[in-house]
Amino acid sequence: MPSLVVHVALAGLVGAALLGHRFDRRSILLILAVPIVPDLDAFGGFLVPGTHRALLHTLLIPLTGALLLYYDTRRREESWVRGRYGGRGVHVAWVAIVVYVFAGIGPDLFTTFGANPFYPLHDQFYVITGRLQYSTTVGWEQTFVELNPGAESGADASGGGGGSPAVDAGQRGSTKEVHVNTGIDPSRGREPADVERIFPIAQTGWQLLLVLTSAAVLTGTFVERRLTRRD
Repeated sequence: MPSLVVHVALAGLVGAALLGHRFDRRSILLILAVPIVPDLDAFGGFLVPGTHRALLHTLLIPLTGALLLYYDTRRREESWVRGRYGGRGVHVAWVAIVVYVFAGIGPDLFTTFGANPFYPLHDQFYVITGRLQYSTTVGWEQTFVELNPGAESGADASGGGGGSPAVDAGQRGSTKEVHVNTGIDPSRGREPADVERIFPIAQTGWQLLLVLTSAAVLTGTFVERRLTRRD
């Protein structure tokens, strides 16, 4: 699963792309801090078991933030954000919301273990994995969401229970059934004193490549901005 380093690296790439002329040390440091927020729900499991990747991984948080920011900047006569931080603050705030979705929640939702994106309105973990491809023999194929039109939801046609879901979108279960292990909270309940705690940095080649690419892009952007100011 993606480490916090991978989340921050992806946030750096998104920030470098979207901040534009607002890119500077203060704004990018804020953007790099945004994907740390969702993973703070690792501590939530101590209060409500199973809420890691649910409590702060819900899309309701960035959606609420976007609605509030839109109302404040487009509907109010005097915007609080614009009045306090100017146009720069509005720009950075929108980028932060995008980063929360794509760098904070996205890497967890689209990889092993998944996330609970509609918690608490809909308590269900999803893992969006699969493939999208074109084959010269069968045409277009996608396995991210699979439809089983002949299946019953929660029961088979004879009423005997069981059966497969009519739509398989990578459902894994609710917070009562799923526990996403972390170095902070390796397993549900109390762990033995000698339990292994793993704090990953990069667990696959593509994750390491992403971290290195982000570092190169951010360094290059800082250098380019500094040279531009000198000219």
